[in-house]
Amino acid sequence: NEVISGVRDIKTLQAGYGGLARRGVNVVQAEVTKVDPVAKTVTTADGASFAYDSLVMSPGVDFDYGTVKGLTQEISETQIPHAWKAGPQTLLLRRQLEAMEDGGRFVIVVPKGPFRCPPGPYERAAQVALHCMTKGKKKSKILILDANDSFSKKPLFEEAWKALYGYGKSGMIEWVPAASGGKIEEINPETKTCLSGFDEYKASVLNVIPAHRAGKIARDAGLANLKDSWCQIKPENMESTAHKDIHVIGDACVGGEMATGNALPKSAHMANSQAKMVAASIVAKQNGQPQPTPIYTNTCYSVVAHDWGFSVVHLFRVEGGQWIYVKEGSGISPTSFGTKEAPKPVPRIYRKMEVDYADGWLRNLLADSFS
Repeated sequence: NEVISGVRDIKTLQAGYGGLARRGVNVVQAEVTKVDPVAKTVTTADGASFAYDSLVMSPGVDFDYGTVKGLTQEISETQIPHAWKAGPQTLLLRRQLEAMEDGGRFVIVVPKGPFRCPPGPYERAAQVALHCMTKGKKKSKILILDANDSFSKKPLFEEAWKALYGYGKSGMIEWVPAASGGKIEEINPETKTCLSGFDEYKASVLNVIPAHRAGKIARDAGLANLKDSWCQIKPENMESTAHKDIHVIGDACVGGEMATGNALPKSAHMANSQAKMVAASIVAKQNGQPQPTPIYTNTCYSVVAHDWGFSVVHLFRVEGGQWIYVKEGSGISPTSFGTKEAPKPVPRIYRKMEVDYADGWLRNLLADSFS
């Protein structure tokens, strides 16, 4: 989102595997085309085959373009980018935003959850508004058309939107929930028009985020056993409930409240935590040791301006095969200090500190995962 707004260079999001190779990890960069859970083999596009005792998969997400009439993968790659995987679409959407004139309308279409990075669309709205405020486009509008009726960190986002950009029909940012016509059923790529059961919305820049599902390799391997979309796993060690000795981590899996996807946030921090838990489980198994007691952690920062950020922290433990949310140690940035009867605004320095923490979190996570 910061790349789209021009605040960050996309190179700051890139990491290589050199650090892993230096530590003795055999890194093979190739497309996996088949996983055979019976023969316990992994096959790559160049015909190589690898046998496994334990397999850890991070299949990521794919997009279900069929949920919005008129949207296709080709259109997303060339005209209406979703930019929900960093790369060429990120830069395409950035160019479209830069070309948008003052008074233009930037429309973000949010799919029904669960989806990768729950606060992402709302942070994107703020980053687009930041671009408009700093580039002389103060008459522009950012419209969020949402297939949901609420969203992650909603009070914090609304507080920031009001203070920084103006919020509501008369403000720069406006959010339309599903109940008010925000669920988009069809688009016209040529006219950049969105249609819901209620209204028609015209955009200068149209950003349609399709519905999500587990990556193709997971679906092909029969791991996406929850409504053919998501991978159901065992909380104890992220092992697939479909195939023994295959552990699925990251955005492709769901846990806890399976129907809503609310138990395990689809975030980079959660994927990193899951990977560490799986590694500990595999090492214990290979050495005949008791399985470790799992604790999963999630931290998610949202940056809405150069000096305004906030975050949420989630901790989970496992009891009796169930995900248990741990209140102690979990929490969210406050919207106010003081008492309910006499609330006091959060000092701006706190919001600025969270922006710095967010950048530090990114650099530390990349170093922890790749160096």
